[in-house]
Amino acid sequence: MKRVGIIMHGLTGRMGLNQHLIRSIVALRAEGGVLLSNGERVMPDPVLVGRNAARLEELARKYGIERWTTDLEGALADPNDAIFFDAATTQMRAELISKALDAGKHVYCEKPISDDLDTAIALARKAKASGLKNGVVQDKLFLPGLRKIAMLRDSGFFGKILSVRGEFGYWVFEGDWQTAQRPSWNYRKKDGGGIILDMLCHWRYVLDNLFGPVKAISCLGATHIPERVDEAGRRYVADADDAAYATFELEGGVIAHINSSWAVRVRRDDLVTFQVDGTHGSAVAGLTRCWTQHRVNTPKPVWNPDQPQTIDFYDTWDEVPDNQVYDNGFKIQWEMFLRHVLEDAPWRHTLTEGAKGVQLASLGLKSWAERRWLDVEPLEI
Repeated sequence: MKRVGIIMHGLTGRMGLNQHLIRSIVALRAEGGVLLSNGERVMPDPVLVGRNAARLEELARKYGIERWTTDLEGALADPNDAIFFDAATTQMRAELISKALDAGKHVYCEKPISDDLDTAIALARKAKASGLKNGVVQDKLFLPGLRKIAMLRDSGFFGKILSVRGEFGYWVFEGDWQTAQRPSWNYRKKDGGGIILDMLCHWRYVLDNLFGPVKAISCLGATHIPERVDEAGRRYVADADDAAYATFELEGGVIAHINSSWAVRVRRDDLVTFQVDGTHGSAVAGLTRCWTQHRVNTPKPVWNPDQPQTIDFYDTWDEVPDNQVYDNGFKIQWEMFLRHVLEDAPWRHTLTEGAKGVQLASLGLKSWAERRWLDVEPLEI
């Protein structure tokens, strides 16, 4: 059994621990490693890196991992580990990825790749010039619901796609009478918080890959909850945007609108839903499930405010069946990146794509500040 050494930084946070360590790398190890096209298997051999030695030791022991360290510089200097992965804070990410590239490591990281566009572009250029393999997590492309949307699109189900409507978010408790579900740094500007930077990076790759490249954006942000309570029970000023209402013009004439909010109560099919309307049919997808309505099955409502509605509009949609097993999206992308490193398998989710996400977030913030539409120009990487 061959091995591939992976330096994994920032795994004590919720996303790094649950999705990248437990459900991806630990799961791949339990399956006997990554299967290559020639039939060989390669076993991921991670070293956990961070500042909290006790926590790292606890995780390593719990999940059967032999190596952990608080010495990042020493880990980067080890020639036996080929890949560096980061899921720590956005503000540190570009510097860490740059150091890893200097150390000759292939790099893979969470998004955003930076909170600054110039830094993101410089990092993508450095990665491209290095010749090293590089990638950014674009997990929502691998959600079962959006994979079903892609299947419908490829089958011609929609006809000409006209519009996309997205609703994302839920109520994040303020932290006083109920504990908040998200870390307090998400709501402080100085710590890199803000839903526009966080979510527009996601919406860039979703729109680009499923419906058409983004040509222009109009975005309005808001800080609906101005004060929250942190993990220690202290009140703090929540000055980062906790909601964003963005409209996008895509190539081909598609109009997309996506609401993102940590201050909304959910009355829809899932925590995120996308409705795609086309000339021949429509679909609504959540994280895992997807419903369709073809033009021959579309009801013909009549507006009459004087009578109760007689049509059950939910009942007029058909669910797309699960005709295949959908694995964890983070794990799927980890397998793809490892195959890209190990056998040069196809890969398009580079740091250039990560820079595009930062570009859209930056334009969203600028659009909000200037209260106007902005064009999305091609990046020169």
